[in-house]
Amino acid sequence: MIAMTAAADAFPEPVERELVTGEAVTLDVKPASYILRAAGTFIDWVVYMLVMLGCVLLLVATGGGLDEALVRALVVLILVFGTVVIPLTVELASRGRSLGKLAVGARIVRDDGGAIGFRHAFIRALTGVLEIFMTVGGIAALVGLLNARSKRLGDLLAGTYSQLVRVPVPRPLDLYLSPALSGWATTADVGRLPDRLSRRIAQFVRQAPQLTPAARYGLSTELAREASVFVSPLPDVDAETFLVGVALLRRQRDARGLALEQQRLDRLAPVLEGLPHAFPDR
Repeated sequence: MIAMTAAADAFPEPVERELVTGEAVTLDVKPASYILRAAGTFIDWVVYMLVMLGCVLLLVATGGGLDEALVRALVVLILVFGTVVIPLTVELASRGRSLGKLAVGARIVRDDGGAIGFRHAFIRALTGVLEIFMTVGGIAALVGLLNARSKRLGDLLAGTYSQLVRVPVPRPLDLYLSPALSGWATTADVGRLPDRLSRRIAQFVRQAPQLTPAARYGLSTELAREASVFVSPLPDVDAETFLVGVALLRRQRDARGLALEQQRLDRLAPVLEGLPHAFPDR
């Protein structure tokens, strides 16, 4: 039977990457990392500072005869324009994507995954004056280190986070059932396996070749121990071979379910799309 001893290294459960929509659909999303957020913010604020510097130089070149009080007022307006108006306008116009976020492949979205609105962009821009401009990013860096999604203070107040949208195209995973499992696969039941655990097993099978032997053994043993509660019967193979067999059967089961659903939809298509009583389509 499969060794069921607990491993020292447990496979990390992607809690922060899961988003449940209002329709109870679980989406696998990935927040931008702390380093990517810092790089994107740095690019954005370099651009904003250059814009403000250009405005100040233009004011110096053309406002030689202006009153001193008017010049100070114009400088304040330039600061407000560069630190609040530009970030607010850019995030609204690009639906959460600025130049820095385009460079790192991220987008600002609501906590529920939807597009941000004026309120979210305004709170983020206004808070950014304090945590980025006035403290040279100190508050944003500190707050980002203290939460799993690398949120800055503006994100916490606005209810937003930076979602990574530039992800590598997944390669097809070629799974081959071990000959030792050929008889077991005809009677095995994997239908009770939870979806979250099934995704963790599939993720392990995909990443197993890149793991060290010790981590590979530990993770496979721990996952096999968790899956053994929901799989019947248990084959007499090692943990990793068992996980590959479970992943393959689960994929085949899901594929059959999708194919059956499509067949039923195809049979209903004439009824759903057709007009009653042969009414002409004008």
